[in-house]
Amino acid sequence: MFRRRSIHFTPEGTKFLLFTLGIGLAAINTGNNLFYLLLAMMLSFIVISGLLSEHCLRRLEFHRHVPDLIMANEPTLLSLSVTNRNRHLPSFSLRLLDVVEGKDVDRGLAIHLLPPQSSVLLSYPLLATKRGWIRFEGIGAQTLFPFGLFRKIGRYSTEAHLLVSPPIKPLTLRFVDELFSEGQGESLSRRGDGTQLYNLRLYHTGDDSRAIHWMTTARTSQLIVRETEAEDQRRITVVLSVVAPEEGGPLFERSVTFVASLLWQLTERAYPVQLIVGTEDSGFGSGPAHLLAMLRLLALCERQWPEADGVGGDIEHPPINNEGERGYTVAVVPWSNQALPITAVRADRVLYAAQLEELTHAF
Repeated sequence: MFRRRSIHFTPEGTKFLLFTLGIGLAAINTGNNLFYLLLAMMLSFIVISGLLSEHCLRRLEFHRHVPDLIMANEPTLLSLSVTNRNRHLPSFSLRLLDVVEGKDVDRGLAIHLLPPQSSVLLSYPLLATKRGWIRFEGIGAQTLFPFGLFRKIGRYSTEAHLLVSPPIKPLTLRFVDELFSEGQGESLSRRGDGTQLYNLRLYHTGDDSRAIHWMTTARTSQLIVRETEAEDQRRITVVLSVVAPEEGGPLFERSVTFVASLLWQLTERAYPVQLIVGTEDSGFGSGPAHLLAMLRLLALCERQWPEADGVGGDIEHPPINNEGERGYTVAVVPWSNQALPITAVRADRVLYAAQLEELTHAF
């Protein structure tokens, strides 16, 4: 009980307590029965306040609903359901607090009346400013009921974890266009909108009649549809080095944001993309689901200290598997030893600290 409850005096409660002490001293000094009656009434107010406020906080259940992944600097809505398990009496004047990393955070959630055996669903906005895990340790419910003399707070364990991905920032169009124009020899044969023939197949209900290949249809006496090959579908591998010293921490975080923004651009253009972060490999894929998987890797990546000789192992040898099938490779190295040659990084294009400073200065 004492671990889950805390009581604080309100300004009115402090005045009431001092007045009660004054009445008690007057009753002892004068022996007047009226003072004793008044003292008993005031003490009963304190006892009743404690009992009723405790009843408001008992048998409350909380369920927090958090998404799997949110984006930094993008407001999102979280929801919280509150249930009163009391059979007969309602709860009054509840104000809810988030317990995040040991601190009480007021989200502005208030419930004036929660009838018995009923639930209410509350929503509130959350703006995360940095990537990584947010740990919600529990919920604090406070009430001033019934007289506003004390603020009683009850704590409830509803632990949950929320993953925050790096924010998405607009990239320089010139850089993006240059990147997309490079590696033209890495195109993939894939069905899509284009002009080259990809495949011939039987007609299915709903197919565009303009795609019917009439010469083959006449020869086989079956409706045959012509499929085209998607243009400009190149595989792209993005490698992020996680080695950086303490003074390179801000640039490392901007580099993570840069990689997330680049992956967003590539996904928007339907490129098959692979992300390698340190020793983690997302594999090739495309579409929103694969983008979320790559953003999770970026959200959880941690900066590593350089080795004693000043060179990080993953800078010298990026962990790229199947080099013959990796497509066009972009390596992002937010820090490197000046003595390390650029050719040591096996990539088609390498972005070092100087280029990253220029590309991310507006982040």
